[in-house]
Amino acid sequence: MHYRRLGHSGIKVSEISLGAWITFGNQISEQTGIDLIKAAYDHGINFFDNADIYANGQAESVMGKAIKDMPREALVISSKVFWPTIPGPNGRGLSRKHIMESCHASLRRLGTDYVDLYFCHRYDPDTPFEEVVRAMDDLIHQGKVLYWGTSEWEAAQVAQAYMASRQFGLVPPTMEQPQYNLFHRERVESELSPLCKEFGLGLTTWSPLFYGILSGKYNDGIPDGSRASLPDMAWIRDHITPERISIVRKLTALAQELEITTAQLAIAWILRRKEVSSVITGATRLEQLDENLYASEAAEKLDEDILDRIEQIVENLPE
Repeated sequence: MHYRRLGHSGIKVSEISLGAWITFGNQISEQTGIDLIKAAYDHGINFFDNADIYANGQAESVMGKAIKDMPREALVISSKVFWPTIPGPNGRGLSRKHIMESCHASLRRLGTDYVDLYFCHRYDPDTPFEEVVRAMDDLIHQGKVLYWGTSEWEAAQVAQAYMASRQFGLVPPTMEQPQYNLFHRERVESELSPLCKEFGLGLTTWSPLFYGILSGKYNDGIPDGSRASLPDMAWIRDHITPERISIVRKLTALAQELEITTAQLAIAWILRRKEVSSVITGATRLEQLDENLYASEAAEKLDEDILDRIEQIVENLPE
C-alpha cells in the first residue's frame, strides 16, 4: 500500500480507502462489514470513510464495532454532516446547531472521541460561511475533529469557505470529496484541480467505478444479485446506457491486454492524479476488496501510451 499526504497537510492516508456508502448497515451483514474493515486494515488501508446519513447511522455503528479493538491512532476515520438525521427544522444543513449535534451523534455511534476527517456533505445556502467555518474550527479546538473539509461543493464555494477561514483567523478546509471517475471528470480536472494547487487541498474521491458500471459487470446485462438488479437501486439502471457499455467493453479489452481487471484499470486511472489523496472504494465481499487493492500496482502499467488509448476510448477529455 502507498500512502499520500492529504493535500498539503501532514496527515497521510492510504491511496486506496474503504467507504461505507450503500454497503455498511444496508447491503451487507454487520459481520461482513466488520470482516471487510479488519481485512482492509491488514492489507494496509488506514482510511475508512463514513457519514451520518449512511444507512441512517447504522454504517457508523457497524464501523464502531469493527474498530473497537483496533489501534485507534493507526486509523483515519471520517464522517460527514448535512443531510436530515434529526427530526425538526434544525435537523439538517450546516447550522452550528446541526453540525455540533450531528458530530456528537457520530462520535457516539463510532465509539470514538474524535474523527480524523469531518466533511460538510453538501453546500448549505441557508447558512453563512462564517457560521460553518467557526463551528468546524471549534470542533477542531475541542479535539473532536482533526481536519475538516467539504464534499460535492462547487470550486467557488470551497474557495469562499477557505477565504472566510483565513479572514477570521480560523482553520481552513483541508480536503474536498468529489465524485471522480472515467465518466465523471469535468469538475475535478477543470475546476477543483487548480483550487488544489492554490490552496493545498487534497481530494478523497468517491464512486471510482461509476456505481459499478466501470467494473465491467454490466457488459452483458444486469446479473441477478447485482446492485442494479435490486428494487431500491433502480436509479443505477438509469446510468447503464448502450453508449457507456460500449465504452466499458473496450476498456475491458484493454485491461485484459494489461492482465488486470476493468475495475483495477478504472481505479489506477484515478491514481495518476497527484491531487487525489485517496480513492474511496466499496466492497461487499473480500474478493472485491482484494481486487481493488491491486489497483495500486496496476497503476504502474498505465504509461503515456496506455493513457492515450484510454482517452481515445472514452473521448471526454475536459477542455
